Parts: sequence; structure tokens; C-alpha cells
Amino acid sequence: MADGRVYAKGWRPDEIGWEKFDASKVEPWMLTAIKAAALVEFNAPDYVTYLKRIFKDSGPDTLAAIEEWGREESQHGKTLGRWAEMADPGFKLDETFARFHMGYRPAHFAQPHDVSVRGSRRGEMVARCVVESGTSSYYSAIKDITDEPALKEIAGRIAADEFRHYKLFLQMLHKQDERELSVWKKLFIAAGRITESNDDEICYAYYCATVLADREAAAPYVRAAYSKAGYNTMLRVYRRRHIGKLTQMVAKAVGVNPQGLLTKLAEALVWTMLRVRAGLSRADA
Repeated sequence: MADGRVYAKGWRPDEIGWEKFDASKVEPWMLTAIKAAALVEFNAPDYVTYLKRIFKDSGPDTLAAIEEWGREESQHGKTLGRWAEMADPGFKLDETFARFHMGYRPAHFAQPHDVSVRGSRRGEMVARCVVESGTSSYYSAIKDITDEPALKEIAGRIAADEFRHYKLFLQMLHKQDERELSVWKKLFIAAGRITESNDDEICYAYYCATVLADREAAAPYVRAAYSKAGYNTMLRVYRRRHIGKLTQMVAKAVGVNPQGLLTKLAEALVWTMLRVRAGLSRADA
């Protein structure tokens, strides 16, 4: 983190320096990004239910860790939503989330059985490590780029939580009593999870964050348009160093040298993919 501060686990929203909020430093594009992030984070209970089905035989400590992870993710959503409501009094997290939740329900969330869509519990943890690598780097990037004091603190606290979540899932990956996955299998799962960042979750979150409920008929959801908007925002937030950190964390999860040539190639590929999906070309910042 840019100022060297590391936030401890177990913080509460009331600890945020809300009195430092400065509306003059709220950028419209960043406000949209935070609204969308709040919706995705607030959706954690569905993930908790799914993961508890997959890990139901893994012992009470694992299930408790999943529950705690979900509580912290939900708190992220509430905290980001509170900031967004301060920046835009017309935005209501609960109402907007109800729309989002109604429109985004992946099939595997609703399935009754306990089979992971990644093929195994180890595969599930590789995918979770990919997600936490992305969120940790994303909120670190927001902290670095924003000038709004309250958001800078919020992003720093969330980034620290997401890094702890990454370490939690990395430990869970290695604790499973399943057969070890090959490096290539883990790379395949990681790459698949990265490409899923273009699915409806982020795209539809951007739609709900952008289009008010009474304008849905006039401005219907088009995935491609809101996918591009989401990637455009990521490109404005991320710097190459954040992508480097992200790929190093993913490399560690899949068993590849974080400082090796393959990781450096992956960094370049992810950076290029981000720019292409955003429909933009921008020099490294």
C-alpha cells in the first residue's frame, strides 16, 4: 500500500473516518465503479451457501472460516454502499442490490448437489485464490489512485482483508485430502476463472449501478456494452504494477515461480487483455 499502512483484521464500518469524506473529490466514473463493487461484494451469502455445500465434509473449522469470509465480504459491500450513498444520495444499496440479485443468479448457486463447478475442492480453492488476487490488487489500486480520503481508507482496509482471504484459501487448497492437481490443471482452472470476469456478475453490476430501475425499459441490459464499461474502468484504476502483483499471487497458487518467465508472460497477457477488452490502447502508467 502506498502509505505503508497495513490495516488489521476485524475492523468495523464505524471505524472509518467518515467525517473526512470530501464530495469535491468524488469522480463520477469512480463512483460508478464503487457502486458496482458494492453489489458484487454484498452478494457474498450466495457464495457462502455454495462453498458450504462443496466443503460440507471438511470439518467445522473450514465451514466457520467460510462463514467468516462471507461476513467480511458482506461488510465490504455495506461499507462501499454507504460511501456510494454519501456520494450520491439518490443511490440506495438495498434497493439496487435487490435488482441485481434478481437478475444475476448463476446456475451452480441453485444446484442442490455438492459437486464443484471446478471439478474438485482443490480446483475450487484455486479459483478462489484467483478471485482474491484480483480483488486485493483492485482495491489496492483504488487506494493508490483516489484522492477522496474516506474511500482511500475503505479501499485500504478491504485490500488488506482480501489479501488475508487469499492466504486463507491458499491454505485450504493445500489442506484438502484430495489428489493433488497438476500445475497444468491448476493453470487451466485459473485461466478459466480469469476469463469468467467477463460473465454477467460484473457486467450486470455495472448495469444496475448505471441505469436506474425506472429506465430499464428504455435502456435494456446489453452484456457487451457493460462488459466494455467495466473493463474501461479497470483500465483507469489499474497500473501495470498492480497487474504484476495479481499475476504473482495467482502463480503462487498454481505452483509456478512468481518471479519466473511464465509469470512475466502472464502479466503481459493480462495487461494486454484488459486493454483489448476495454476497447482502448494506453501506454503503461
